[in-house]
Amino acid sequence: MFDRRQTINLACALICAGMLGYAIYAEKYLGFVPCPLCMFQRVCIGALGVVFLIAALHPARRVGSIVYGVLVFITAGAATWVAGRHVWIQGQPHGAVPACGAPLDTLMDMFPVFEVVRKVMTGGGECGVIDWTLLGVSMPGWVLIAAVALGLTGIVNNIVYPSRR
Repeated sequence: MFDRRQTINLACALICAGMLGYAIYAEKYLGFVPCPLCMFQRVCIGALGVVFLIAALHPARRVGSIVYGVLVFITAGAATWVAGRHVWIQGQPHGAVPACGAPLDTLMDMFPVFEVVRKVMTGGGECGVIDWTLLGVSMPGWVLIAAVALGLTGIVNNIVYPSRR
């Protein structure tokens, strides 16, 4: 059966799946159109969930557990960076941030991947629209909070207090 480290990693993977599930629900059923930064956040949370799932399924020893902790740090850091940028853009006055331009799928057809990432991360006018809040916090704000919490949980779980194998 799963040990404590694997169980916590599985719980974190399920939280990531739940976040992605709600994002898809909000898009398909509530009618929210995701901006390019929202799509990047989905990719980062999905990658974080995959790392947690693999860490949950693998009964790693000390070194393997540290590797998973480092991978969690990297993927949660990426999610935190993207969500933090999105929250910052949402905090700017209207018109202070230039528009991203074309939709993400059009940008992907027109430019190399790294150029698309640069354009999206430096642009963001339509990413400043807040059309959903919970307790006064926007969806990217909740992603930022979750990414930090999941990252800290993954680091503590896999590096600081790993299984004793």
